[in-house]
Parts: sequence; structure tokens; C-alpha cells
Amino acid sequence: MADCLFCKIVGGEIPSTKVFEDDYVYAFRDIEPQAPEHIIIVPKKHMASANEITADNSAVIGKIFEAAAKIAKELGFAEKGYRIVNNCGEDGGQTVGHIHFHLLGGRSLQWPPG
Repeated sequence: MADCLFCKIVGGEIPSTKVFEDDYVYAFRDIEPQAPEHIIIVPKKHMASANEITADNSAVIGKIFEAAAKIAKELGFAEKGYRIVNNCGEDGGQTVGHIHFHLLGGRSLQWPPG
């Protein structure tokens, strides 16, 4: 989508600090990290939110979780643990209209989150 922030990042129109990329997924460092390691993981193909997941496109969600595990291992926080968060819709805290997952690690994460 022409006006989507994350589509522009994936397309290279907006710079990012990439940590992972394959044919389906792009991952980059959050510009306002909430943990020592805070990575945003997005599908390359635009999908507005979790509400748009269907049998036809759900495989990319598995690719996102595969990427999260790989990133956590490569950055050295997989063994101690991490959190993967998806916010869906306004009340869920979603601020960018492109489905994305926050990978948080590098410190003890408390519950409830907020």
C-alpha cells in the first residue's frame, strides 16, 4: 500500500535497521525500544491486522514466528526468554495499519504488561 509506513520500510523508501529478511518477512529494530532488544517483524505483503488472517495467507504468520526464533537465537536472548506481541485494532493498541509483531528480549519482562 502506497501510504503504509511498514510497506515503505520493507520497500526501502524509509530507512530502518534491518536484522532479518527473507522472501516473506522483514524485521527491523524499533525506533522507540521498550526492551534492550525490540524488533518489529512484518510480512512483506501488506495485511492490515490479525483480523485479515485467512486460510489463504496464514502461512506467513508461521514464517514470522520462525523468524522470531531465529532472530532471538542470533541476538543471544533465546535461551533466557523473550516475548512476542501483536496488537490488533485501536483498543488493542495497534498504531500502524500493517500486521506486525514485537519481539522483546534482553531483560526480565513483567506481567501484566500494561
